[in-house]
Amino acid sequence: MNFEILKLKTDGAVAVVTISRPKSLNALNTQFFHEMDAMIHHVATLPEVKVMIVTGEGKAFVAGADIAEMVDKDQHQGTAFSRLGQHTFRSLEKMAMPVIAAINGFALGGGLELAMACDFRIAADNAKFGQPEVNLGLIPGYAATQRLPRLVGLANALYLLMTAQTIDAAEALRIGLVQKVTQPENLMEEALKIANTIAAKGPKAVRLIKEVTRQAMFVPFDEGQELEALRFGSLFGEGNQGEIGMQAFLKKEKPVWE
Repeated sequence: MNFEILKLKTDGAVAVVTISRPKSLNALNTQFFHEMDAMIHHVATLPEVKVMIVTGEGKAFVAGADIAEMVDKDQHQGTAFSRLGQHTFRSLEKMAMPVIAAINGFALGGGLELAMACDFRIAADNAKFGQPEVNLGLIPGYAATQRLPRLVGLANALYLLMTAQTIDAAEALRIGLVQKVTQPENLMEEALKIANTIAAKGPKAVRLIKEVTRQAMFVPFDEGQELEALRFGSLFGEGNQGEIGMQAFLKKEKPVWE
């Protein structure tokens, strides 16, 4: 597939996907969702890539969904547009590799929903966050009602969803919506530093941490800890990653992951 909205750059073990519709503040439209679906599948096939970063070009990460495309939709088409975005963001969330959102500028509406589908978020200190759909007489369509309370708690989520308040990066950090705030000029450097730190760890362990920890959000505790035990055990044994890491530790050497 030819990508018109998305740009891909690989830097060693890290893939950087940039949303490039700067004139519309990277607003999400049908073409974006189809391109992102294709990009997710493409990056997953790159053997050298262990971490993916998603960011936006220009003044915004993503300022929302494309209202010009949405305005004439009927009820059936609105539901279909919601399901399209939900499918894409769920596919992003389910990638085996970690996905980091590097948030520059506005992350509003669908943009915040995209960021929340990533595993964690690094923000420039001038970034702005919000779910303003209620201002248009709408509700979020790409699972903000599901992800936001899981990230910041029910009351914080309902407050943001019902008031449509825009918050700054410091407040987003305080409530746990983002994990780190940095100067705008250092955003990508910081995101790449974190991505490369993760990429240097045991690759199978990183993937299993994502799998087991995300499952913990949806299954009973006992079921989750049993999955943890099984995945923990899968890393042991001759030639397995755990043996490589533990042997290197005992020898005071740096592990060489297979």
